[in-house]
Amino acid sequence: MFSDMIKGCIETHYPKAVAIRHHLHQYPELSEQEVKTAALVADTLQEQGIETQRGIAGNGALGIIRGEKPGKTVLLRADMDALKVQEAAELPYRSTYPGIMHACGHDGHTAGLLLAAMVLTELKAHVPGTVKLMFQPAEETVGGAERMIQAGILENPRVDAAFGCHLWGPVPEGLVCVKAGPVMASPDEFRITLKGPGGHGAMPQITVDPVVTAAQVILQMQTIVSRRLNPLDPAVVSVCMIHGGETYNVIPGEVRLGGTIRTLREELREGIPREIERILKGVTLSAGGSYTLEVFKGFPPLINDPAATALARKAAEKIVGPEKVREAETNMGGEDFAYLAQQVPASFFFVGIGKANAPVIHHSPFFTWDDSALKISAGCLCQIALDFLHGSC
Repeated sequence: MFSDMIKGCIETHYPKAVAIRHHLHQYPELSEQEVKTAALVADTLQEQGIETQRGIAGNGALGIIRGEKPGKTVLLRADMDALKVQEAAELPYRSTYPGIMHACGHDGHTAGLLLAAMVLTELKAHVPGTVKLMFQPAEETVGGAERMIQAGILENPRVDAAFGCHLWGPVPEGLVCVKAGPVMASPDEFRITLKGPGGHGAMPQITVDPVVTAAQVILQMQTIVSRRLNPLDPAVVSVCMIHGGETYNVIPGEVRLGGTIRTLREELREGIPREIERILKGVTLSAGGSYTLEVFKGFPPLINDPAATALARKAAEKIVGPEKVREAETNMGGEDFAYLAQQVPASFFFVGIGKANAPVIHHSPFFTWDDSALKISAGCLCQIALDFLHGSC
């Protein structure tokens, strides 16, 4: 039901959505700087006759489609921000801003949800209840979804369920992947400072060398996941930054480490920093140095509601066919859609953009994907919204 109408409407509006996607890709904006992007989104919604709210939690925008009959409320979400990456791919619509590009598909998420907005507006007579269209800033950094929730977007009318998707490089083009339960991790950050004091590189015996201490700490931290946790409980602890020393013959007074902790359960999220501190205490005590540890919590783990995911799966099957809907693999990336999933039944799915035997790498300067993915993302979101509001799958 509705799938043929959705596909027909998508073909009508697809060229406009592609033009929007190319424009957004040419003029990307970083987190909390999405001023022109948000204005384009709001202007496009208003052109469609959609009730529009601007400037939510900074640069957020919200479109509201009120059906001709009363009913439930469903929210569809897209993120808008770009990344600090210098584009290397040769595209006719490549980024015009040095050092900034859409390297994660957010231009497609925004254009895809605008395409869905055009379709749902055309099918408004078949919408019982309300569709909210959430365009959020700052997914890559501070978590714009949480700020928009705090600004009240889930109220008036109260949202009954939320859905979103990610264009996904590890999944081949044409496929849609869904999964109930934990699907993405909490992306927490740690910062460690190891202190000496240092001294002359020719006289290490009268120094405390934080470089050696850092090496021991890094190696010991690799045992947290491999030896301190249940091997069936996914977690990642990665040291991604190390800074120390200015010249070849001076042992520095301090070394700074930074990295990420990824978990799917709150117990591990709280427990891993304690394991890091245990290692730091032991290594620095034996070396005669000292340390500081700071942990900054990012988004919570993204956990998909089973019933909402079952609905999303069946809706996707209507758009791409049952043979092209697969079970998603849990991944340790972070996604602030998790804040929505904490508040209402929600499901987040993945639309493939990978090439045959060649996954597309996110956050890469060569990140590219075919515009046709917009048809699938928009089609699935429209089918999900209509199925949910009609109480059917």
